[in-house]
Amino acid sequence: MSKSDYSADNIQVLEGLEAVRKRPAMYIGDVGTKGLHHLVYEVVDNSIDEALAGHCSEITVVIQPDNSIKVTDDGRGIPVAMHKKEKKSALEVVMTVLHAGGKFDKDTYKVSGGLHGVGVSCVNALSSHLKAEVHREGKVFVQEYSEGKPLFDVKEDGKSTGTGTIITFMPDKAIFTVEEYNYSTLAARLRELSFLNAGIKLILIDEREKDEKGNFITETFHSEGGLSEFVKYLDATREALIEEPINSGGERDQVVCEIALQYNTGYSENVHSYVNNINTIEGGTHVSGFRRALTRTFKSYGEKNKYFEKLKFDISGEDFREGLTALISVKVPEPQFEGQTKTKLGNSEVTGVVETIVGQALNNYLEENPKMAKVIIQKVILAATARHAARKARELVQRKSVLGGGGLPGKLADCSSKDASICELYLVEGDSAGGTAKQGRDRNFQAILPLRGKILNVEKAMDHKIFDNEEIKNIFTATGVMPNEQKELDLEKLRYHKIVIMCDADVDGSHITTLILTFFFRQMKPLIESGHIYIANPPLYQVKKGKKGIYAWDDDERKKASFELGGEEEKGVSIQRYKGLGEMNAEQLWETTMNPDTRILKQVTIESAAEADRIFSMLMGDEVPPRREFIETHAKYANIDA
Repeated sequence: MSKSDYSADNIQVLEGLEAVRKRPAMYIGDVGTKGLHHLVYEVVDNSIDEALAGHCSEITVVIQPDNSIKVTDDGRGIPVAMHKKEKKSALEVVMTVLHAGGKFDKDTYKVSGGLHGVGVSCVNALSSHLKAEVHREGKVFVQEYSEGKPLFDVKEDGKSTGTGTIITFMPDKAIFTVEEYNYSTLAARLRELSFLNAGIKLILIDEREKDEKGNFITETFHSEGGLSEFVKYLDATREALIEEPINSGGERDQVVCEIALQYNTGYSENVHSYVNNINTIEGGTHVSGFRRALTRTFKSYGEKNKYFEKLKFDISGEDFREGLTALISVKVPEPQFEGQTKTKLGNSEVTGVVETIVGQALNNYLEENPKMAKVIIQKVILAATARHAARKARELVQRKSVLGGGGLPGKLADCSSKDASICELYLVEGDSAGGTAKQGRDRNFQAILPLRGKILNVEKAMDHKIFDNEEIKNIFTATGVMPNEQKELDLEKLRYHKIVIMCDADVDGSHITTLILTFFFRQMKPLIESGHIYIANPPLYQVKKGKKGIYAWDDDERKKASFELGGEEEKGVSIQRYKGLGEMNAEQLWETTMNPDTRILKQVTIESAAEADRIFSMLMGDEVPPRREFIETHAKYANIDA
């Protein structure tokens, strides 16, 4: 069989589908927003595999008015002939058997995306209805399913001039806790895929909404420059240090590696890595190889050219990564994933491959661009000097807390329990709201730390300035954890497993929340990744009639409550709009925002690290135009205080 034949015999089968409906979270992560969007990614990954094999150039994703999804590609079309072993159409095997598909047969796809290859059958199992339409061999073939079970055998349904596959599915409402697709979440993933797979065209259409001209909201993602374009996109709101990103790629021992990196004037390190198009949030062997090559190459270049001679202290690995935005994308035939979220690459052979490819690329760049090389090395020396100052500031914070006997901040109203797993720390905006929160809390497990005014914007500050900031020092000492030079945290020492940001429901409150989130994202990211950071959600209104009152969190709830209490006319109904936490008394604050039985907490998660990095840099950085554009686009979601 020639390698380019993609027929029924290439489909390999491993096991049955009932398990997916019984334990969906095992296969797609969860049954909330993340899992719902994951269904789309699984179907798109199949089309991307076709594209990587050179058979597909355009993929279209449509969010239909009822929140069902339609994915169309112009690949070869899933095979429909009889599968020898299973004695049914290969299309039915792909759609109804877990771990079946071309990606398990190495001749069909050398590498393939799709998280652990659960594949499109998983999507079928979790859909109340799915329709597969295949165009190949001049004909159209169709099969429909419900909850993963075929409603009829694969049948011919007319003639076709092209080839490709169209999958339309409706996620099962009995399984998912969320029904609505988020346009920007899907757009971010398709944009990411277009950068990771240069040349492929991805189109997203939202049929639930129209623009001013009456057309459906549509975006096309297509990148010829691949990763170097991705770096420019992520760094659009930062000031670049070098004229063009450093870009290189190569293949060794069946491992394909591509990198692009850019230095900017900022202070944070942003390295985003991917294996077979999957974002490896926890890094892994490919990131280790990249870091080793970066440190080794720059260090030997700096020493050879006597740049480090006058320094009184050693240059360390992280100095080469300050102000660095880098993308590493590897394609590995059989990836092994480890780590808590299965997003850490474990294949040891990848380290050497990446190290060699990156080392050669950087060496060539430094030799050919001495002017840029000097700019980078000067940035490294500045970073090392600042790190040295930050170390002293960090030690000072730690020493003070030791000398101060336990050293907890004076403002902290601690809880009596010492069991971190049940303890909660509320970071409260302002002393007055802090006072109310102290009266309203449950002292057993809830601690309160009032923050004075707006904390430092860490996006624009060097590390030693951050450790000098009083409010930030208080957060470090109260939580019991402080990042080391590698931005790692010892989570064993964390004193509270829930850290809740509680700010007013107005513009200033939102700004303070964003400043605190920027601080956690840049300085204490493991707290977010481990699910310890939450945002409190105080109500916006209290609707009252006589002694009866109902809290409302948005305008729809307010209208509903007004109707419930006062009928059509809303007779005798008074509405109080809470502009700040201070307007509630202690009992109200406990009842609405702090009582675990009745409160609404939003857990902060990172869906796409690259997109989160770009948004923080845009919202909190120096460039105004991109921020204005973002605000204008998202103004419809804003609550205006008027």
